[in-house]
Amino acid sequence: MDTTFVAIEKPIRTFLPEDFKVTTWDALQPYFEQLQNRTINNKKELEEWLADISELEAVISEDAAWRQINMTCYTENKEYEDAFTYFCMEIEPHMKPYGFELNKKLQESPYAKELDTAQYFPYLRSVGTAIQLYRPENVALQAEASVLAQQYGAISAKMSVEIDSKEYTLQQAAKFLQNPDRELREKTFRAVAARRMQDKDQLNELFNKLLVIRQQIAVNAGFENYRDYKFKELGRFDYTPEDCYAFHDAVREHIMPLQTMLIKYRQQRLGLDVMRPWDSDAEPVGTQPLRPFETGQELSEKAAEVFSRLRPYFSKCLDTMTDMKRLDLESRKGKAPGGYNCPLAETGVPFIFMNAAGTIGDVITMMHEGGHAVHSFLSHPLKLSAFKEYPMEIAELASMSMELFSMEHWDVFFNETELKRAQLEELERVISVLPWIATIDKFQHWLYTHPGHTNEERETQWLAILNEFSTGITDWSGFEEYRTNFWQKQLHLFEVPFYYIEYGIAQLGAIAMWRQYRQNKEQALDNYMKALSLGYTKTLKELYATAGIKFDFSPAYVKELGSFVKDALVAAGVKG
Repeated sequence: MDTTFVAIEKPIRTFLPEDFKVTTWDALQPYFEQLQNRTINNKKELEEWLADISELEAVISEDAAWRQINMTCYTENKEYEDAFTYFCMEIEPHMKPYGFELNKKLQESPYAKELDTAQYFPYLRSVGTAIQLYRPENVALQAEASVLAQQYGAISAKMSVEIDSKEYTLQQAAKFLQNPDRELREKTFRAVAARRMQDKDQLNELFNKLLVIRQQIAVNAGFENYRDYKFKELGRFDYTPEDCYAFHDAVREHIMPLQTMLIKYRQQRLGLDVMRPWDSDAEPVGTQPLRPFETGQELSEKAAEVFSRLRPYFSKCLDTMTDMKRLDLESRKGKAPGGYNCPLAETGVPFIFMNAAGTIGDVITMMHEGGHAVHSFLSHPLKLSAFKEYPMEIAELASMSMELFSMEHWDVFFNETELKRAQLEELERVISVLPWIATIDKFQHWLYTHPGHTNEERETQWLAILNEFSTGITDWSGFEEYRTNFWQKQLHLFEVPFYYIEYGIAQLGAIAMWRQYRQNKEQALDNYMKALSLGYTKTLKELYATAGIKFDFSPAYVKELGSFVKDALVAAGVKG
């Protein structure tokens, strides 16, 4: 395929004035009215109408994205918080009834059937689902849930600990858990655990509010529980809750033995009789933690070099983002936790948010979010904004595959000996993340199919599921209460409910992509770029097929891919 990088240019508006900015609902409403009242006499006029909707959606989406970006970068800035809340409470709720009417207008148009089904099928299917789910009484509830969910980031951003008389964010402190000094690791772990426990009750209270609202949204839409509602809303047309349960079982049967092997291997290298929670990321005495970079600028420059070695197209994406100041990489106090790539629908150049502190984990995160960014660039030329709203199962395939593709070029960050350690750490992460994904996903299934549960019932069920996907090697004595509330560190539970199994599906897909890459690098990268350039104009199974792999997370496939990774681990020196 043609891999020439073409600079993204903000399209000239044809429906909205060039100087139009989203300010109030009163300023936006006339454009929705025009679209709702327009007469459509043929297929050409229908496509022009859809293009105008797309332009309006892109402008509003980018404005909303910047409000969220600003708020997560500076959680203590009241002006940014107010701007985000204003959009959620005073603009978005007014848009939803019009969105419902516009969807109906499209569905009922006699010219809709003339649209190219090869490209429009996923979009039209999603429109049908949106119409089925829409309830006027849910508009205010959804706005309230959006605002509440953002409180998690604000609470977490205030968390810091003091290590050796110096203050660190929790993300910055995590680097000490890799240190050979076991006393320092323990001190850090205890400080972080104690700090998280300070907000345990506040986070429980916040989560309980969210559970009530989400259950009411589901009931209003005619569902027994929020799990079933959310599966429909997320457009999970290609798998069911039962498939998720099969994935949980497959991880327990075929991945947990690899996890056990890895933990025992680390225990052996550390020379420990008993593994404690602060030992899981540690290096042996005499081995210094990997320090791949010092500053955010160094991280971005080295990441661009890695991407350039894969495909110049990829590095051009990062260079463009750097030039447009679309990177905020370093951890600091007052910044929300986590990392993300935020597509910006009108200008097309996304924004990467991270909490880098100079660790190998930060390199992996940068590769991951860089993969998302490449996806944003590749899909931007598609003519409708709706075509670029691809599901997370393909979005996470883009990011996780980039992690594995890029590994061989991490010598930009490391010397030869360090490189082998870093690559092994990535393979360890590929395995260890699957049991955690199964844990979080199974927990969510229980949470939302048991509305009205108590905090105590939730804790009991969490521990049961956590133990199901734990090796039992690590001794958690003295931290029982912390472990009971360990789920609170997973922001997805608060901010994006049910968005987590996608990581598992995509992780399996990424392993398959890496296997393909090791067989034929250029073909694998061609397939990768072809699939991502399709956005959501094909079904998930078709997108995975275009990438040259299967959309499959059955026990047999999990076993097959697990065996492939095991061979790679053994080749890297892990003793089974």
